[in-house]
Amino acid sequence: MTTARFLSLGMLVGCALCSCQDKKETTDSTAPEIDVERAYTDSLVIHKTYPGLLTANMTVDLVARVNGYLRSMNYKSGDFVKKGSVLFTIEDGSYRDALTKAESDVATAKSNLEYAETRYKAMEEALKGDAVSKMEVEEAKNTLEECRATLSSAIAAQQTAATQLSYCTITAPFDGHVTTNAYSVGTYVGGEGGAVTLATIYDDHTVTANFSIDDAPNLGKLKKNMDSGKVDFNNMPVSFSEPLNHKYTGKLSYMAPQVDITTGTMKLQAVIDNPYGELKPGMYVEVDLPVEDDPHAVIVRDASIATDQLGKYLYVVNDSDKVVYTPITTGELVRDSLRIVTTGINPGERYVSKALLKVRDGMTVKPIE
Repeated sequence: MTTARFLSLGMLVGCALCSCQDKKETTDSTAPEIDVERAYTDSLVIHKTYPGLLTANMTVDLVARVNGYLRSMNYKSGDFVKKGSVLFTIEDGSYRDALTKAESDVATAKSNLEYAETRYKAMEEALKGDAVSKMEVEEAKNTLEECRATLSSAIAAQQTAATQLSYCTITAPFDGHVTTNAYSVGTYVGGEGGAVTLATIYDDHTVTANFSIDDAPNLGKLKKNMDSGKVDFNNMPVSFSEPLNHKYTGKLSYMAPQVDITTGTMKLQAVIDNPYGELKPGMYVEVDLPVEDDPHAVIVRDASIATDQLGKYLYVVNDSDKVVYTPITTGELVRDSLRIVTTGINPGERYVSKALLKVRDGMTVKPIE
């Protein structure tokens, strides 16, 4: 009986071992082959995107400072004009007459001054021979001083008249684009009572992106990177809400010396070259500001990242070749096809890189690297 029992037990154990082996072979043979890659680290500059608004390099209102009818507009709305180009003229008849009178007054004042100087010198000589009294000499001197004052006043009036006349011709203060005119030709403008804006000119060969940093930790990182000189702030990527025909970068040109205590933000500016004239003041812009130099950034393929209602995730393959659903936190896109992962996966860990729809959490796979 004892021998029979041992034989039966041995047969059962043998059968069990054979069954397990067959099951394992069956599982291994049915596990799908899946492409995997390993997360790795690299030294990268981490960017953070901030929204901003474009302004022109220079903006000047073209104003009327004299009274009169608008006589001409010498450009088409939106035109690019060169510095010194005549843009508007205002009737100038009364101002020319005022200048002519002022010039005549100056000529008269000069003539009177010359006579007063000659007479004063003659009176001084006559006083030496007692031909005139000291009182007469003093009167001649006073007349001379009055003539000098009159001439100074006349010259000032002439300069004012010339300036007023120059206001009748409005020219471009620099190269730029001009807006449509606010007043039609033939309209009366009263600029003497207060400047009247006729149009605005923009120098937009470069534009400025105005934006603010609103998180305190990045302020310190930014200042550290600026001081180190290791991060390039001269070619910061910028993007716009609508696709443009060209790509642009900005150069950090201004950093406010203080944080706004009411908002907790600090203002920054970046200059963007605008050689094609595509960028317009008032456009919204997003600036990718380099805020941190990370020597150990974890990187995976962006196409391997999936998204569900809980957020972004990867299918990580563990040491037992099982797929593990792994939520991750992502950073910026680098080199067009790679994505920085800030939490969720460690360097060297394997993840499913292709055919994401063929795998599920807990599945056993044959990883192919």
